Amino acid sequence: MKKLAFYPGCSLHSTAVEYDESTRAVFAALGYELEEMDDWNCCGASSAHATDHYLALALPVRNLVLAEKQGLSELFMACAACYNSLRKADHAVRRGGREAAEVNASLEGIMGAKYGGGVRVVSTLELLARPENLAEIRRRAIRPLRGLKVATYYGCLLTRPAEAVAFEDPEQPVALDKVMEAAGAEVVRWSWKTECCGASLALSRPEILKELAKRIIVAAREAGAGAIVTACPMCHANLDYRQSEIPELAKDPVPVYFMTELLGLAMGLDRASAWVGRHLTDSRPAVKAFLPAGKVGTA
Repeated sequence: MKKLAFYPGCSLHSTAVEYDESTRAVFAALGYELEEMDDWNCCGASSAHATDHYLALALPVRNLVLAEKQGLSELFMACAACYNSLRKADHAVRRGGREAAEVNASLEGIMGAKYGGGVRVVSTLELLARPENLAEIRRRAIRPLRGLKVATYYGCLLTRPAEAVAFEDPEQPVALDKVMEAAGAEVVRWSWKTECCGASLALSRPEILKELAKRIIVAAREAGAGAIVTACPMCHANLDYRQSEIPELAKDPVPVYFMTELLGLAMGLDRASAWVGRHLTDSRPAVKAFLPAGKVGTA
């Protein structure tokens, strides 16, 4: 087993437990052992940037200091928001701006060490899309997702700002397409891959959020997709939950899956049916053909 240093973030320990469980199970099946880094803290991705710029930078930099002190050269994370936060913090320190230098100096006074830019922050998607892992996914897909048409949705956090976080084309990314195709799914063509779903407006401007979510889900349906697949817990929660509040979608919703849930189904992993049974929009009918015999997708 190859070891990976893992930063789960708050969502994977709370609202996106199925993403956490499916990520750990899929990577174990691919031959990786995830080791959760010690003493990690919330990166502040969901709100810190809107309330306190110092905190928005200090929270992720503290995690990078810890990772460096623990000798971790590569830190892997599943949450797109956490990935965005830590990659931007890493970029800010490496670029050497005044604000980042002041935050780093403050943390050195508190933690006895500052961040030296020695950690590579890697997303789940980037790791899965490596050629050797795509080959392993194809080899282990004992129930390939043939007939399942999916719209791959990256959201905005995996691609923007491009100079700090994008690991492929920020406008036309294809990593998730490759991962889903390796699992046997059919990826539809659409132009809404990186549109913002407005998840951060859940409390302040819910009317805008509903409109943004509706546009994305309707576009996926019009493109012929029977499901949306994502790597972001915030996007998943927003697109999954909001459909019940949108009259045009409530009676005929589009299921939304985490990419590792679908990989788990394709690989025939034991808990895959339970993961898709936890969504607010009923996600079981669309993947019924890939569930193990007798499994109805209950948590």
